[in-house]
Amino acid sequence: MEDLLTAAWSSYNWLGSILALVAIIALTKLGKLLVFKVPALAEMKRLNREEYRVKLKKDKYPPIIKASQKIGLYCNLAFFLIILPFCITLTAQPLWMVPLHLLAILLVYDFFYYLMHRFWFHGNGSMRQVHAVHHQARSPTYIDAHYVHPTETFLGLALFFSTIIAMSLLLGKLHIVTVVLLYVFYVQINQINHTMVKLPYFPYKTLSWITAKHHKHHESMQIGNYASITLIYDKLFGTFE
Repeated sequence: MEDLLTAAWSSYNWLGSILALVAIIALTKLGKLLVFKVPALAEMKRLNREEYRVKLKKDKYPPIIKASQKIGLYCNLAFFLIILPFCITLTAQPLWMVPLHLLAILLVYDFFYYLMHRFWFHGNGSMRQVHAVHHQARSPTYIDAHYVHPTETFLGLALFFSTIIAMSLLLGKLHIVTVVLLYVFYVQINQINHTMVKLPYFPYKTLSWITAKHHKHHESMQIGNYASITLIYDKLFGTFE
């Protein structure tokens, strides 16, 4: 028993997890600082903030957002303090492993999220009502990425973190660079999906198209585009709108 505890503790890389968290925060703040120096994107930020203020005045928004963010905080604390230290490494790895692990984890996560979103959140059970809270936003803006029932917030994060655990068991411990880029991309794409972007010209046309894809999903509980990261599964299973 003592040997098992010693082995478990020796694989607990708390430093790697803390460094990853610090890097995630720093990269996110730096990225936003640089991105919003671009005039066109700064204007989109202004428009989204205007909608943010309008929606926050509605009684339904603050309590849901607060509850969702609280659950998100607890889940992230558990992940970075308890789970991630067993999955992360600071040991150097071949450079090609970073994009390979990123792609593998995101594709696996998005596959299971697609299934959960399509058949559970949009099914006929109680989770449909839970997910309907998020779908009250027919034309989502930035704030609606946080306007999510806390149960759905927990399930989404639990799936993402479970995917990381499972893939680290399969692929071996994940390098800190992989973890940082993975987490930043996951959070940002889910926020970008809900922003209002109206820039139908180069080089922002693709960004506008990405947001339009998810906005289409919000128009009705009967519309497809269920995946959150890529359109591959919607196209593969015939639910692309």
